[in-house]
Amino acid sequence: MKRLIFFLVLLPSLIFSQTNFEKGEKLFRDGKYEQAQPILENYLKENPSNLKAIEYLGDIAGHDKSWDKAIGYYRKLKQMKPSEANYYYKYGGSLGMKAKEVNKFRALGMIGEVKESFEKAITLNPKHIEAHWALVMLYLQIPSIIGGSESKALKHSNELYKLSPVDGYLSKGQIEEYFKRYSSAEVQYKKAIAAGSTKKGSQMLTNLYINKMNQPEKAAKIKI
Repeated sequence: MKRLIFFLVLLPSLIFSQTNFEKGEKLFRDGKYEQAQPILENYLKENPSNLKAIEYLGDIAGHDKSWDKAIGYYRKLKQMKPSEANYYYKYGGSLGMKAKEVNKFRALGMIGEVKESFEKAITLNPKHIEAHWALVMLYLQIPSIIGGSESKALKHSNELYKLSPVDGYLSKGQIEEYFKRYSSAEVQYKKAIAAGSTKKGSQMLTNLYINKMNQPEKAAKIKI
């Protein structure tokens, strides 16, 4: 009887708490991050182990470019559930964005952990397309002295092709464009469009024509 009374007393607060989470979640999914944030923060105070609430708050922090906050949330997630690939991917992504804002010396010290986070995500989930994409771009952008390499970028581009031909062509196009092989990049983007990437592929091809190849007349013919 005492247990029943305790449960009945506790029930309203449980319902209220759950209602708050659902409200915050709906606002988040509707893109109303500023309204969702305080609701989810209050919910998390009472439910500190709720993974979705932590992830939503990390995503909101990332959207606001509050990289330190995002890093903190994603670090907590990967500690709480180390088997979830996406947590490592998001942690590596927020850490990488932070590295772009600090001085070069400090950034160099962060790159290793960024790379390891993306690689861990792929170890946990070899089909994690976003993590493969992240490594393509990372290996293109970092100096060779700390591991940057076209061959390493191409390796992940080939993995992307196995998972999604569209992503394979787009990533190959990015590699070709990075090394100023613009005609080859054009071919890859056209292949991506033919394979089904009508919007993203068209945007990349348009950008290539306008900003790299100085061929606005070709860009004008593309339907996005």
